[in-house]
Amino acid sequence: MQGQHLYEYAIIRVVPRVEREEFINVGVIVCDWKSGFLDSKVLLEKKKLLVLDPEADLEMIQKNLESFHKICLGQPSGGQIAEMDLASRFRWLTAVRSSIIQTSRPHTGFSNNLAETLEKLFIEQVLTQTSKKN
Repeated sequence: MQGQHLYEYAIIRVVPRVEREEFINVGVIVCDWKSGFLDSKVLLEKKKLLVLDPEADLEMIQKNLESFHKICLGQPSGGQIAEMDLASRFRWLTAVRSSIIQTSRPHTGFSNNLAETLEKLFIEQVLTQTSKKN
């Protein structure tokens, strides 16, 4: 993927108690229509999540995050939404919803290397000082 790419990205958040609107950033989705790039990277910091909600269903949240990734990649195990075209999958993943897994509004940028940009955004927006050391 050489050359300058106009891409969109969104931050994936876990909102364990939607009524409180508290969240932690757990991942990033990057999409470039022209090159056909749609990928995500996720890390659920369980200790951090349990601070917001000690009763959070960690297993269910992890499974839902894995489904998000499968849909992003268009994997058959991601269900009907994973079968949609790239633009439709990105729009579905970033649609405003009131659920435990949400995304920020999409943002745009330019990149010469989309995989590197995904990694950079993940480090900047998701990793904490604790997880950077590990």
